Parts: sequence; structure tokens; C-alpha cells
Amino acid sequence: MTDLVEQDVAAVTPSPAPATAPKSRLRSEAFARRLRARHAAERRFRLAGAAAVALAALILVLLLGSIVAKGASAFLEARIRLEVTLDPAEVADRNYAALLRRALYAQFPQVTDRAGKRVLNDLLSSGAPYELEAMVAKDPALVGTTQTVWVRADDQIDQLVKGGYRRDLPEGERGLSDAKVAATDALLASGALAQGFNTTLFTAGDSREPEQAGIGGAIVGSLLTLLVTMALSVPVGIAAAVYLEEFAPKNRWTDLIEVNINNLAAVPSIIFGLLGLAVFLGFFGMPRSAPLVGGLVMALMTLPVIIIASRVALKAVPSSIRQAALGIGASPLQTVLHHVLPLAMPGILTGTIIGMARALGETAPLLMIGMVAFIVDIPHGLTDSATVLPVQIYMWADSPERAFTERTSAAILILLGVLILLNGAAVILRKIFERRW
Repeated sequence: MTDLVEQDVAAVTPSPAPATAPKSRLRSEAFARRLRARHAAERRFRLAGAAAVALAALILVLLLGSIVAKGASAFLEARIRLEVTLDPAEVADRNYAALLRRALYAQFPQVTDRAGKRVLNDLLSSGAPYELEAMVAKDPALVGTTQTVWVRADDQIDQLVKGGYRRDLPEGERGLSDAKVAATDALLASGALAQGFNTTLFTAGDSREPEQAGIGGAIVGSLLTLLVTMALSVPVGIAAAVYLEEFAPKNRWTDLIEVNINNLAAVPSIIFGLLGLAVFLGFFGMPRSAPLVGGLVMALMTLPVIIIASRVALKAVPSSIRQAALGIGASPLQTVLHHVLPLAMPGILTGTIIGMARALGETAPLLMIGMVAFIVDIPHGLTDSATVLPVQIYMWADSPERAFTERTSAAILILLGVLILLNGAAVILRKIFERRW
């Protein structure tokens, strides 16, 4: 009887094993699905990141390619070969334009009418007589002789040689007369018109004539401005960083100073230009468009960047260096000057170079203090009127002449090259002097 009861109980009692296996299998399948979904999300994220990097690289390549394509031709200039007889009477009257015209007419004996000669006159740059005058002034013994000279061509002829004008367009739509095109082709066929390296681009100042315009004045102005900026911002910035990091007490005033320094580093640069306009020009009466004022404004803008970078470099020096120096009897000042500061100098130098590179590329503050003026002469001092390379690019980009487009791109390439060199120097210096503690 007992055996029959036990068999009945066993028959109605469910077995746990068959229910456990499906639950375990369901949990394993759910975990596998979540794992696959996580891996798929990771792959999508990697693809999105790679696509973003590729898109950014493509845009950068297109931008640089467009600038190079437009600006590469600016490093060449068209020049016309002439056999000039330096008549003493004409040289005495400084009538060098007549000497050049006479030599040019000799290459086109078939042109006798006034309109045709006017077309030939337009082939030469308006600065060509000054080139001839400078050659005679350099060697007066040339007077009375016949010399082969290469003088600068007009900007329209220069652009025609470089392919800036479409020859298949009608004369009215081309912007260049058929007579000038025919005269240019004749000079090219005879070898009297050729292209050479454009030294004027690097040695001359600004000009209303594109073929005579250069960035020499802007480069000198940028160097003078950076000289003032570096002389003011570097020592003051490093000294402020050393004091705040090593000697200043930690209280509400130093906290307020630190907050203000961080905020100043994020202030738009044009605000510093307004400050310079109100203080340096309005209150102190300093000369407008001078590298001295530009350097002062750039120093105010660069100072917070140098302070922050210097403090980060000082913090990176291990405290054990300070403790060891103090332990052997060095004073706090000796500890900083002889031990901490030399070890932090690579980082400080890197931050300084990056700050100078930022100052070199700024335009808005300098526009506010008048460094957008048309400056023909190359400055020779800190108080001379000058402009800087970014402002020169801004002015050329606003010019309607076709030839200024290539000069704008060429100036951008030069500015980018300098900025890349400065940032590259910062990276190399950090790699060379970097220490791991």
C-alpha cells in the first residue's frame, strides 16, 4: 500500500530538471544577442569615427588644394625683353618711359597708328620705368649704351600668360582686347616674353598695381609686432605663472585671479582690439598703425595663454624635486629658479610658441587699431606705419583686380607655412625635452 502511494505522489510531482534547461538556454541566447548588439554598435561607432576623420581630411585637402591651385602662379611673373638705348638726353630728363616705349615699338614696326601704340604701351607695367631708373642709378656707366633689359609686364598680360583669361570667349566677355592678345602671342613666339621667379612678391610693399604688390612690408610689420609681443608677454607671463603656482597663498583673491585669467583666455580677440583703441590710442595717444601698438595689443591677448601653459608645465614637475632641493638647504627661490623652472621650461617654451603662432594669425584686434591702412613703404622702426600679413591678405581679398586673387592665395600659403613651422617647432621641442617621471 505504501509503495502504491509513493508511486502516485511521484507521478503527480513535476520534475525540476526539464524546466531549468530551457531557462538557462534562454539566458544564454539573450546574453549572446546583447553581446552581438554591443559589438555591432562598436563597429558602427568605429565606422562613424573613421568616416568623420576621412571627411575632415578630404575637406582639408580640398581647401589646401584650392589655395595651392590659385596661389602657385603668384610665385612667377611675366617679363618682357627689350633692347633699350639709354639716350643721355632722355636719362637726364628721367624720361625712362619714353626709352621703354621706343624699344617696344621697335619690336612691332608694323604698328604705326596711335591706337596700336596705345595697346603696346599697355603691355608694360606702370612700374617698368622705375626698374630701368634703378638699373641706371646702380651703374651710371650704362648711359649711352644699348642694354638688354627684362621689365615687368602689366598684370593683365601676366594673367593671360598664366591662363587667367579664356581665349575662346568673345572680346567683350573676356575683359582683354584681341589686340593685346595678339601682341602678347607675338612676344611669346619671339621669346621676348617669359616667366621668372617673382622676387617682387617678397621684397616690395603694397601697391595699387597687382604686378608691383608684395608682402615684404607685411612680413617686416609682422616681425616687428611679434618682437614687441614676445618682449612683453613672455617674461611677464612666466613670472606671473611662477608666482601663482609656487609662491602665492591659496585664498579667495588668488582664486579670483585664476578665474579671471582663464576667462581672459576665452575672450574674443576683437575685445582686445577695442581695449587697445581706447587705451593706447585714445588715452596715451600712441601712433596709429604702428607695430608698437599692435605688439601691445597682441601681448594682452597672448598673456593669459602663456600664463596657463606655464602653470601647467610647473605643475607637471614632481613635488619630490622641490622637497629634495629644500632638504639640502636651498631657499624657496633657489628651488624654483635652479630646479623647478629649468625642468618646466620645455612646456613653457611650447606654450609660448603656440601663443606667438596665434598672435601671428590674428586680424581683428589689429583692424581696430588702424593697421588696415594702405602701406607702400617697408617699415624701419616700431613707430612707423605698418601692416601685418593677415591684414594684408584681408585687404587683397577685397580688391577687384583678377591678379590680386592669386597673390591673396600665395600670401595665405606663406602664412600657413609659417604657422606650420611654429607649431612643428613646438611639437619637436616637446619631444626632445620631454621627461617622464
